[in-house]
This record gives sequence, C-alpha cells and structure tokens, in this order.
Amino acid sequence: MILDCSWYLPSSGRDADAEYQMAHIPRAIRFDIDAASDLATDLPHMLPSPELFAATLERLGIRPADRVVCYDGSGVNLSAARVWWMFRVFGHRSVTVLDGGFAAWSAATRPVQRGIVRRGATGYPVPTIDRTLVRNMAEVERIVAGEDRAQLADCRPAPRFRAEVDEPRPGLRRGHIPGSRNVPYAELTDLATGLMRSPAALAALLAHEGLDVAQPIVSSCGSGTSACALALAVEVIRESGARVVGPPVAIYDGSWAEWGKKT
Repeated sequence: MILDCSWYLPSSGRDADAEYQMAHIPRAIRFDIDAASDLATDLPHMLPSPELFAATLERLGIRPADRVVCYDGSGVNLSAARVWWMFRVFGHRSVTVLDGGFAAWSAATRPVQRGIVRRGATGYPVPTIDRTLVRNMAEVERIVAGEDRAQLADCRPAPRFRAEVDEPRPGLRRGHIPGSRNVPYAELTDLATGLMRSPAALAALLAHEGLDVAQPIVSSCGSGTSACALALAVEVIRESGARVVGPPVAIYDGSWAEWGKKT
C-alpha cells in the first residue's frame, strides 16, 4: 500500500490535494494528515484517537497486515515521516518511507498517475497507543526541569529556533524550549538529490549538535510534523549496522504550536 502523505504550510502556496490529483505514484492513496488528526483540539495535527485512526485506515482500504510505504512531495520528508510515525504509534510496524519522495520518483522518469485512487473499505481493529513514542507538555516540562534525562531536539529552521523571525502561525511567541538542540529537518536531506543523508553523515550531524542517539531524544518542531524526520533519521542510523542501541525518538506532539502559547 502506497500513501501520498503530502502536507504543506498555508504560506507555501502549495495545494497537496491538487498536486496529488495532477500526478502521483501509480495506485497511491491520498492520506490527509489533517483529516486523520484530533479534531477536538485547536492544536494542529495532534494524534487522533485510536478509534479515528482505525476508521481512517478502514476508509482508505488499509488492513493490519498491509505493508505501507509513505511519501510526500516536499523533497525533504516534511510530512511522510509524520505518517510513518503515526502508524508506529498505533502498532502498525510494517511501514517505511520512500527515500526522496515523489520528487525523486518523478526525476527518475518513473510512471505517474492522474486522478484519485480509491480502495474498498476494510476492517481495521481499534489499536492501542505506544506511549513510548509520544510526549505531552507536562512530560517535556519535566525534562526542562531536569527531572527527566531525555534530550530535547527542535527541528524548525534555525531562524525560528533562534527567535530571529516570527512563527508562521499567529499568536505564538518567538524562541525555543529551554535546553533544546536545533536540528533543522531539511538538513537531514541532501538537497542536491532529495535523498536522506548517509547514516554516517546523519550521525555526525546529530553529534555536532550534541545529541547522543544512544540516549532518549524527544523531538519537536512547529506542529509535530517535521519533528518526525528526526525520528526517521535515528532509525536509519540504527538500522545501518552502526550498532547503536537506544530507545526510539519520541515526539512532543503539541510542539511549538502548544509551547509557544505557554505563559
């Protein structure tokens, strides 16, 4: 099962649904992050309830035994990694991300398809949440207070992390969570090729920012979307034969959209 998981900030001027209808990987199903999020909160992209996640997969025709491949059109894993992480949170472990996404696929002159692909509805049991993969504000506050030894990473672009520019969402102050290390999500990708950097280069980048991939890391960003690119990068490092053992990266789901309103 191939999922087009593209999502863009409104300020980007891009329409993920329209782009999908114009061209997508053959047989790819459109996965709308906004539609598969908690609609009972004003925070963007918050994890849905297990019931809503199961209903979303049923509607898309996804079964528990399906192998899922996620991609997006950003060229920097802006949102595909978020959907990859969501599946893992809900216990669907047979899920991967297409390196390079749609840009790499189309650049290789591979076939594309127009229109909308639909599959018949299936049954999907209501899953349980793996709480080791997600953090809330209270848990992050404990890290800031030194009551939890986890490392904090912020995947927003450096100017936002350094409070040099306004946030794209109104009502949020500038700055970052105290103690966070900045790892802009776009730097995890080789922009010349659109492919994720090599495991060695990823490990060196994280080490340069003071992050130990063998120890717990909690990743955040603006709305919990691009933060998942760091979780994916750490998995790539660990699966490369680097013999690095440690817990999976957890995501602060509220991210700066929540913390930036904190008084």
